Amino acid sequence: MWDDAFPSFLIGLREGLEAGLIVSILVATLVRADAKSRLPQVWTGVLAAIALAMSFGAVLTFTAANLSATAQEAFGGVLSVIAVAFVTAMVFWMRRSARTFSGEIREKVTGALGMGAGVLMLTSFLAVGREGLETALFLWTTARAAGESAGPLTGAGIGLVLAAVLCWGLYRRVLRINLAKFFTATGVVLVVIAAGVLGYGLRDLQEGGVLPGLTTYAFDLSGSVDAGSWYSTLVQGVFNLMPTMTWLQVVGYVGYLVVVLPLFVRGVRGERVRTPEPESAPAPEIVSSPRRRPVWVVPVAVVAVPAVVAGCVVALARPKPASSQTVAVSETECGKGFTAPDTGRQTFQMHNTGDKTAEVYLIDPATGAVYGEVEGLAPGTTRDLVATVAGGSYAWRCVPTGAKAVTSATVHVSGTGGAVKAVVPVSESDLAVPLTTYKAYVDQGLATLETRTRQLSADIAGNHLAKARTDWLTAHRTYSSLGAAYGTFEDFDQEINGRADGLAGGVANKDFAGFHRIEYGLWHGQSASELKAPAQQLATAVVGLRKAFPTQDFDPGDLPLRAHEILENALQFELTGDTDEGSGTNLATVDSNLAGTRELLTVLRPLLTKESPTLLPAVDAAVARLQKLLDSAHHGGSWTPVEQLSRPEKARLDGATGQLLEDLAPVPDLLEIRKSA
Repeated sequence: MWDDAFPSFLIGLREGLEAGLIVSILVATLVRADAKSRLPQVWTGVLAAIALAMSFGAVLTFTAANLSATAQEAFGGVLSVIAVAFVTAMVFWMRRSARTFSGEIREKVTGALGMGAGVLMLTSFLAVGREGLETALFLWTTARAAGESAGPLTGAGIGLVLAAVLCWGLYRRVLRINLAKFFTATGVVLVVIAAGVLGYGLRDLQEGGVLPGLTTYAFDLSGSVDAGSWYSTLVQGVFNLMPTMTWLQVVGYVGYLVVVLPLFVRGVRGERVRTPEPESAPAPEIVSSPRRRPVWVVPVAVVAVPAVVAGCVVALARPKPASSQTVAVSETECGKGFTAPDTGRQTFQMHNTGDKTAEVYLIDPATGAVYGEVEGLAPGTTRDLVATVAGGSYAWRCVPTGAKAVTSATVHVSGTGGAVKAVVPVSESDLAVPLTTYKAYVDQGLATLETRTRQLSADIAGNHLAKARTDWLTAHRTYSSLGAAYGTFEDFDQEINGRADGLAGGVANKDFAGFHRIEYGLWHGQSASELKAPAQQLATAVVGLRKAFPTQDFDPGDLPLRAHEILENALQFELTGDTDEGSGTNLATVDSNLAGTRELLTVLRPLLTKESPTLLPAVDAAVARLQKLLDSAHHGGSWTPVEQLSRPEKARLDGATGQLLEDLAPVPDLLEIRKSA
């Protein structure tokens, strides 16, 4: 959070100080001109400027939220580039104007005093409004880059408060600041930050399809730099430098710095600037006018008008109301009432008029690809199906329980295509070959596990405890590599790999059994006689599992789910050290879990390549990254215990595992089994 706060703190401080100085000079001039009655006019202008800036921020936030994902990227990219232009212009303007800043403002105030309330109000409004709009735009772009708003808003708030304190000090003449040096120093930092915003904006434009080169990387340091470490987070938050950047980002970032930074530094070289401070000004002739309206009318109006305008813009920018089509579903009819919808995000009211629960899919009739679905639509009920519609052909497919699938007539929607991605449905038959291949892998693994647990039992029976520790790890790693099959092992898993957590008495409970029971004894000085029975029980359970496995029900839908769940459990239990009973080999278990995940991906690869060609390269890179980190913790026959990892090492492991989990997250949806005709 705090790394994301710094750029916003700096912009809040600069813009707040700039606007605050103008307001303090306005106030000082009015006070010394004995025109305190005109102060409400200044504060009304300030209030209007703040309302405008906040309304502008609301428009940016809510109109962007109503765009599609691709349009949001393009919109954010364009505004990032505009924000960079504003910030660049601002730092150059302040560099030139710092020496004569207060004198120019006094001249404007003196002129405004003689021209009536409207001009004075407009002067303060324009002075503060420009800074407010720039601040709102910069905050929006930095919050978008950070992926959260708490840090940027907190940083900006602190900067604005500090700016207000500094301006009060200058006004009261208890503080002296060399404004030229201040704006020069912060200007250099803002130029560097703006380069990062430009790079991020260019990446947004690439992701939005406006600019090419999204997959053309200048460098990819994600394998050697931990994206979750404090230093990486700080660099990304402050400078928007990421471990992976495209060539366009790098060229834009470096090019901006090469051009802008020398121009800025050259312009300030040799300048010596005195600190401006409010001075006495000759009192102008005050032209008073009688009040014709209550004093609260104008302040309320200047706040309400921007808010109302912003509300109208947000309302008009929202997508058109979703389709209110009601589509009937039954055993004999599917899609009754369906007409060609408008393009965009649409909501269809699916009403089951039949006697059976049904699965309902909005499909591309040519390929069977699914755009949206409702599962388990009960008789007599109505549920919404939300889908994004582009140009193309659409039909409904209804699959009542125990009945044949029914497909509606096809409707054609005019407009551009390609903006909506459909998922080609996967059936049980599609997963039959991967399931058979994986079951053969598990069966072979169980045969190896049986041999190794018998050896472990023999070691303990012969009082060879040192050898038993080595053979324990070998056997446990074999079992840990079969993670995708755990769901079919039923009660055998508790007997083979149960944990003491939740048992009364913990490790002393008589029901504590399996690998972790033996681990506790081997690494806590228990004798061979104490471990003989648990070792024999483990070997017996493995034999029972091997015999039972061929007859157990292995749901094909479990394969895609396990692709994510194996390492999810590793992150939750192994990388936290929760399952360590003394051996310190949690990372060896993670290594075996990763091997099991790799085997699972191998059998699913043909389907995943068909469903999402771009997914597997990212997954493979993430697997290799995690494997490299695990290898660095493996030293001959020993592994670094989790609790002995340094903080950066632990952060890199957690970050690499988290990234791999994120890359694997789409697999269950891509390979979800859907009923079809």
